Amino acid sequence: MALRIVFMGTPDFSVPTLNALHRAGHEIVCCYSQPPRPAGRRGLELKPSPVHLAAQALGIETRTPTSLKGEREQAEFARLDADVAVVVAYGLLLPQAILDAPKSGCFNGHASLLPRWRGAAPIQRAIMAGDSETGIMVMKMDVGLDTGPVAMTAKCPIEETTTAAHLHDKLSLMGANLMVDAMAGLEQGTLTLTSQPDEGVVYAAKISKEESRIDWNRPAAQVHRHIMGLSPFPGAWCEMPLGGKPVRVKCLQSRIVDQTDTAISAAGSVLDDTLTIACNPGAVALTQLQKAGAKPMEASVFLSGNALAAGTVLDGR
Repeated sequence: MALRIVFMGTPDFSVPTLNALHRAGHEIVCCYSQPPRPAGRRGLELKPSPVHLAAQALGIETRTPTSLKGEREQAEFARLDADVAVVVAYGLLLPQAILDAPKSGCFNGHASLLPRWRGAAPIQRAIMAGDSETGIMVMKMDVGLDTGPVAMTAKCPIEETTTAAHLHDKLSLMGANLMVDAMAGLEQGTLTLTSQPDEGVVYAAKISKEESRIDWNRPAAQVHRHIMGLSPFPGAWCEMPLGGKPVRVKCLQSRIVDQTDTAISAAGSVLDDTLTIACNPGAVALTQLQKAGAKPMEASVFLSGNALAAGTVLDGR
């Protein structure tokens, strides 16, 4: 027997789970998503979220309240008479009245191995911290920040070549499959919940604009993880002297280079004609870059139109 599900999500990351639950035969009685945001060059056009658009394509009613704290919104939610709510990157806090409304509560798909990386930016933080693996978890929600008991877990490795974009897409698909399995278990009465341990709690704070600037005075491994963890958004950046003036350039991909003589070069120095940059210690090779208003390009293409001689110092500090 199919479950009556309220789906709550906003970005691209959430869409595969919505589609997977629909394909599995569950009744998606309503979708909740963040309100349409200004878009276009002048910001005059209101653009629905990816989940909103996906729900429209499936013929599912979508609601976009700015808050769920009001009695009216809570009453309308309760009238949906859902068996369960599935929440994936929705972006609004759920008050206790919302958590209690579905018969079986609310279940969240969270992109980390809880209790590590509770909060807003678990994908980026896991890469930036140098974690060797991460994953996706389905947990039953409570009023805390990602503190509820865990129902299911799927893990995946983080390689040196893993960017936030790659990990985002992989975990999005893994999460869709895991949530379908979790809802099948809930439907069959076989789903078990395990409390999160008290040890190992780490919070994944939202990425600030200030921290996206590259600090070449950090070790090469940290610089590399910083670049990969912020790719493509918001994008780690530095200033490069191009055309006689400093130009902000996003560094979207890199690799660690075995350089034993970088101690004699200032951090941020260009070491060769392939964009190997001195760190402190070590070096990274920038392999994909993006200037404002331009598409991402490989380092060789970037250098063909932007000369950076060895010895040039990038102002990334």
